[in-house]
Amino acid sequence: MRMDLELGWLKDFIAVIDAGGFSRAAESRHVSQPALSRRIRALEEWLGTPLFERNTHSVQVTPAGRSFRPFAEDMLRRVEAGRERVLETAQATSESVQFSSTHVLSQRFFPNWIRKIQSREPGITIQLFAANMSICERLLIDGEVHFLLAYDHPATPTRLQASRFHSIVLGREQLVPVSVPREPGSATPRFELPGSQKEPLPYLTYHSGSGVGRILDNFLRTREKSSSLAPAFTGPATLLAEMALDGAGLAWLPTVLIHQDLDAGRLVHAGSPAWEVAVEIRLFRPRSRLKKSAERFWTQAKSASLTDPAPAAADSGRA
Repeated sequence: MRMDLELGWLKDFIAVIDAGGFSRAAESRHVSQPALSRRIRALEEWLGTPLFERNTHSVQVTPAGRSFRPFAEDMLRRVEAGRERVLETAQATSESVQFSSTHVLSQRFFPNWIRKIQSREPGITIQLFAANMSICERLLIDGEVHFLLAYDHPATPTRLQASRFHSIVLGREQLVPVSVPREPGSATPRFELPGSQKEPLPYLTYHSGSGVGRILDNFLRTREKSSSLAPAFTGPATLLAEMALDGAGLAWLPTVLIHQDLDAGRLVHAGSPAWEVAVEIRLFRPRSRLKKSAERFWTQAKSASLTDPAPAAADSGRA
């Protein structure tokens, strides 16, 4: 029995051509390489012909693959156009606005911020999806949400190219390296930066899809002594905070998450201010026009932002 065509196969097919191979395409599609290969094979079986010539060193598009690409792109465009038309019809009477947000910000920043915006623009229903940065990016890129709320650092790349997305700064935050104190009531950390090569410091790290993890990885590449850190545990920020409080190692955590523990002395700074990372809280959106309720919301968000809404600032690469 012949299987049905899946739209994801078409996106995978185009991704392999654009990336020049399966490995980079799998990374861009956020799937494993074996899973991507199986999906391409399924598309080839559906078509009845190979789309790629595979050998040890490279992947080449077959003549059939080259001829199929414009049809694949046209199908995706038509489906997306149909989706947009359906959504426009369905949302014509709907005031809902969809957000994706990274976990810490969804819990510690979003509730108070959204209340202030809604007080200026009542009547809009908010839907929030909390996930890691990789998933949040994909939701925004695929048009499944109107806005993305995330930590951002100018030196750390994202998938949200300035040519396609606007952003504004809603707040600023510090990622602070912290540890339990060496002794109760002491300001001296048990694990203190920069550490040494002989006794690496246990380092509580973030998942690979984490936006904060990306920022820290980029920051630590610039630090000469960062090689004295030995990853000891990987998890989300809230769990890393618990592990740090248990004395499992040092972690870079947003101050909004740990300020009470710092004030109470349960955690102390694990290094000088030179080891802290200043980050921005940014709201991203597509440059293409959104539905009316989302555009009204964006207007209110801009008026309450820290970014000068003038075009020079709004289009400066991250805005």
